[in-house]
Order: sequence, then structure tokens, then C-alpha cells
Amino acid sequence: MPEQTSKRAGEYVAQLAGHFAFIPRPLPPDDPPIQWTPALQALLSEADRAIGRLDTVTRILPNPDLFLAMYVDREAVDSSRIEGTQASLTDLLEFRAAVPRSGRPTDVEEVSNYVEAMNLGLSLLEEIPVSQRLIRSVHERLLKGVRGGERSPGQFRRVQNWIGGPGASGPEEAVFVPPPPSIVGPALSDLERFIHDETPMPPLVKAALVHAQFETIHPFLDGNGRVGRLLVTFLLCWKGALQKPMLYLSDFFKRRRHEYYDRLQAVRDHGDWEGWLAFFLTGIKTVGADAVETATAIQQLREEHRSRLTRELKGSTTALALLDLLYEQPILQAGRAAERLDCSYPTANKLLTQFTELGLLVETTGQARNRVFAYQPYLALFSD
Repeated sequence: MPEQTSKRAGEYVAQLAGHFAFIPRPLPPDDPPIQWTPALQALLSEADRAIGRLDTVTRILPNPDLFLAMYVDREAVDSSRIEGTQASLTDLLEFRAAVPRSGRPTDVEEVSNYVEAMNLGLSLLEEIPVSQRLIRSVHERLLKGVRGGERSPGQFRRVQNWIGGPGASGPEEAVFVPPPPSIVGPALSDLERFIHDETPMPPLVKAALVHAQFETIHPFLDGNGRVGRLLVTFLLCWKGALQKPMLYLSDFFKRRRHEYYDRLQAVRDHGDWEGWLAFFLTGIKTVGADAVETATAIQQLREEHRSRLTRELKGSTTALALLDLLYEQPILQAGRAAERLDCSYPTANKLLTQFTELGLLVETTGQARNRVFAYQPYLALFSD
């Protein structure tokens, strides 16, 4: 049996197969309730302010949806990398733009699926609340046609799973064993009740507790970590804490991956909800400030480049439309540009060449045909 010093979050229970599985207690923690020390309260206030500043910046952007795709893409890359994928942001953007390239990581489709799962969940939130139905739909889209796609997409598990260390071949050798299948349904129902409970609670605190509990329940055979991190975004948008999903929290989790897992395990083994909350809120504070800085830099970049185009290309409406397109698709070819701008191929090709001569774009292939252009100043704002 794993070493456990507190049953505040739940307890390990012996199973007939010989291993111990963790049975979580329903949220919120109440034995004792969360201990709001001055330091933890200060962290919550700082995280709230960071989210508030991001929301303010989002509201004053002339067209935040123009830039939204890159925030979602960055979150998708980082969240997927926590699970071991190798695809980069450039890989994802080239894949979406149908740029042919040998050597691209095959797991780029998994990252692309994450983006589509995020967009699906946000769309569903316009019709239904955060719920088991939404979670199943998002999970099904996440695993469609990729690794793990044979492991019951959209269906809660009916067999025992486990989180193993190197060489673990079964639950008896695992680092952590989630609840048995018979407990998954009741535990998710308890979690859904907590999500919909109207008892006042800061959205950031609720999102932190829900994420940890979801990871503990581990209701799917694959994709639990990514769905759990998507849940954070869905909850914050649903509760109105975020107007747009312009927050890449997975970057913080990725950079502090070992602590991320250790904090989650400390909740189960030692009931350390306060330590998890401190870690989570520090992440929100950190990436919230980064996102504000990025949004401000994006706005300045767009204004600067629109001014240059107005001077150099006499304010061509097609040129300005291409600039806006580059904020959605910062890597593209002339054919795609012509299609999106509803202009001829020669016109699109000429514009891309002019943008390159002005230093706005970089041609990445060095070829005379099938050229690929990258909006490097914009991409640099999202690089690691």
C-alpha cells in the first residue's frame, strides 16, 4: 500500500486483484476545509489580478478572435508535450497549412486534434454547461484517428488503469492506481455536482480543485491529462473568468512537470490541497502576466506593420487583408493566401514577395517554386 499520511482527499483501498486503488472523497475538501493562510490568500489575489488584466487587454483588442488561434495552438503544443509528443508550434502550423515537409513528427495530428477538441468544447459551452456529456464529446474528438484512438474514445473506462513508473507492468507496480471502474461513475457524478454547485467559490479555486480531482479519477483509458487541462479553460470561460481562452497554463505545467505531478500526488497521499492550490495559482499568475505581455506586443506589432503597409504599399486593402490573415495563419503558401483573400495566385504571390522584401515575412524553403512564408515577428512572440 502506498504511504499515506492523510485521508483528507480519499484513501487507498485493497482490491481483489491484490493492488490498492485510490477512492477519492467528494469535493470540496472539508476535513478540514481549505486553510486560507495569508500567503495563499495573497496568491489568489495576485492570480485574480493577472486574469483581470488579461481580460481587460482582451476587451480592448480591436479583434481578439484574430489572434485567438495562436493562443490555442500554443496551449495545444504544450499540453500535448507533457504527454510526450514532439511536435512543435511550427510543425502544427505547417501541418494545418498543408505544407509538405519530410521529417515532420507524426504526432502532430494529436496536437491538431487538441486544437479541434478545444474549439469543440468552447462551441458546446454555448449550448450546454461543463458536464460529463461535454467531457465525453471532447475526449472523442481528441483521440479521433490518432494514438489512443482504439481505446474507447468518448467512453468512460470499464477496466482498471494505472499510472506507472519505468518498467511498471501492472497496477501492483504502479506509481498511482485510480479508482476501480465501479467507482468512476459515482465519482464523476460527485464531481459534476460540485461543478454546478452554486455555493460561492472563486472560479480559479474551483478550476484548480476540479482539475486535480479529474486527474485522480482518471476516467478514460487514454487522454486524461489533456482533457483535464482542457477542463481548466472550459471552466474559466464558462464562469466568465476568461472572455477568450488566451491563457496557456500548460506552458507552466510543462516547465515544472515533475512538480506538477508531485503536487497532484501530494493531494492524494497527504491531503495537501493547499500546496496544490499554491502551485496552480502561481501558474495562473505567471502565465496570465505573460499572456498580457504577449497580447500587448501583438497589438503593437499589428499597428506598426499596418502603418508600414499604408506607407509602402499605399494602404492596399488586399495587403492589409493579408496581414490580418497572417495572424490566423502565420505560415502559408501563395495558393492558400489566394484562396483566403479571394484573389488571383499571381496577386497573392506578388504580395507575399513584397511582404518579404519589407522584412515582414521570411521565405523558409529557399526554392523558386512551392515557397513557404513565415510571419516570423509574430511567431517569435509565442516561441519558448
